[in-house]
Amino acid sequence: MPEFPTEEWFQAYIQAVDASDEYAEYAATWEGDAVIHVEAEPDKGIPTDVRGLLDLWHGGCRGGGIVDEARAASAEFVIRAPYSRWKDVIRGNLEPVKGLVQGKLRVRGDLPKILRYTKGTQELAYIAGQVDTTFPDEP
Repeated sequence: MPEFPTEEWFQAYIQAVDASDEYAEYAATWEGDAVIHVEAEPDKGIPTDVRGLLDLWHGGCRGGGIVDEARAASAEFVIRAPYSRWKDVIRGNLEPVKGLVQGKLRVRGDLPKILRYTKGTQELAYIAGQVDTTFPDEP
């Protein structure tokens, strides 16, 4: 079972997104890569920031994985939050669109574009919750 937020976890997530018929339907016209920026929480086992890229295109995910700060900066969207907030999203305790609107998840990029694809964004969070995941701050 991959641990969040490792390369192994992001690869499992990318495969799950690309295999999702629901995401394919909801995001059929989406074009744009996105970075999940996980902010460090050393007391929870995340000593440094982690940036996971999703190359999202027309209802699929063409690839991605952990990237450096320079590559993350060139993505169309960067959504950032502390590790524990992303954990809430994965567990289904924080709906991502609501988190964006409330400022619990911060976005760099065209927020209105994301809001036009609410179902696709919600499906991405649902898929993340379907990946068998372990967390570094849990036994």
